[in-house]
Amino acid sequence: MHTIGYRITAAAVVTATAAAVLAVRTPPPRAVALSPVTAETPASAPAGGPADLAIQFEALLGQHSVLAADMMRSRIRGDDDFVQAANASLGQNTSDMTALVGRLFGKPTAKQFQPMWSEHIVALFAYAGALAGHDDAGRADAREELIEYEGDLGAFFAGRSHGRLSVDAAHSLVAMHIQHLTGQADSYAAGNYARSDQLFREGFEHTYDLGLALATALLPPADAAVLARPVWRLRSQLGWLLSEHAVLIEDTTRAAVSRTPDFAASGRMLNANTDDLAAAMDTLFGAPAARRFQQLWGTHVTALVGYSAADAAHDPARRQRAREQLTTFERSMSAFLADATGGRSKPATLAAALSDHDQMLLQHADAYASRDYSSAHEIADQIYDHMFTLARTLADAFGASVAARLPKGGAQTGYGGLAGVVQKR
Repeated sequence: MHTIGYRITAAAVVTATAAAVLAVRTPPPRAVALSPVTAETPASAPAGGPADLAIQFEALLGQHSVLAADMMRSRIRGDDDFVQAANASLGQNTSDMTALVGRLFGKPTAKQFQPMWSEHIVALFAYAGALAGHDDAGRADAREELIEYEGDLGAFFAGRSHGRLSVDAAHSLVAMHIQHLTGQADSYAAGNYARSDQLFREGFEHTYDLGLALATALLPPADAAVLARPVWRLRSQLGWLLSEHAVLIEDTTRAAVSRTPDFAASGRMLNANTDDLAAAMDTLFGAPAARRFQQLWGTHVTALVGYSAADAAHDPARRQRAREQLTTFERSMSAFLADATGGRSKPATLAAALSDHDQMLLQHADAYASRDYSSAHEIADQIYDHMFTLARTLADAFGASVAARLPKGGAQTGYGGLAGVVQKR
């Protein structure tokens, strides 16, 4: 896989004393593993089945990790209004997840799941509060509760898998989730924002792996087998990358508008996500297309961050310039994707979808700038859901486009040269 550089440039953010410029660079991108797309891969697959619900399960777990981290960080910052809004969103996420667990694995499983899941959120809340209050004893007590929770929930999932998931494997998956959340909080409280954000990203990705592992183990084998189909994995993995983009933009918006010292670290996370998206495009369409994608996506990110900076500076002229840049991006990116997919993605449809994405992100920035955290979280939830609709549309078009260029035979012909790079992330 080709290594492609990326840099956010000219994204000025007003701080308490001066204008800060975000011009950061991440290390070369990790390999983003996409599932192989063969000549037999269908252009589309029916929605609403177990595999679609499993992708929703991954997404809700990922959203939980983001909201839990937001709640913990805001407690550490002493931002009580944000804590309240994050808690409300966590409650809604838990309700949504419980309902989905019932659809996927049955109502008895959901009935037992909800109180255990809620208890671990309470323990995370207590852990962050102890960090904020420099209360070592309280932090130790919260950690003990989380360790107990790890064991209980691991045993619960293993028991519902009918032997397909061992207790040790289930416990390890849950324990890693807790370690990511407590570790990012520890680093955030210590002012080590780069380490905190690294764990934030690792935790977000891990929840997708957790969701896939649980869905594979708990669904009936015939339903679970669908999760291995290339088009489903492509949808899942594009959903992960695109939703992470939205999450990281929102986090950078928060840091820009509130002028907190973790802004530069947030920018580095955005760069890393863009590198991963470009690496995925490299896998699917080759280096020239990946370079063009990265150039366009970089202007998109820069305009969004610039809009947040303009919100912080109360500069309507800069806000308007950012809007104009986004309109140009939407037209250019939709044309590029339509060409890359051989016309399977329609420019007007894509431009409308990208415009919806951008407008919601701008509304989120405005709500945050006005300290309307409740509205900001509601908008963030809509953005998160929208990314999976976009991911499905793109994955279907990407899959068909790549399949059309490959020789017939799929696995017998080495997946047209993709087999070495498109594997589980």
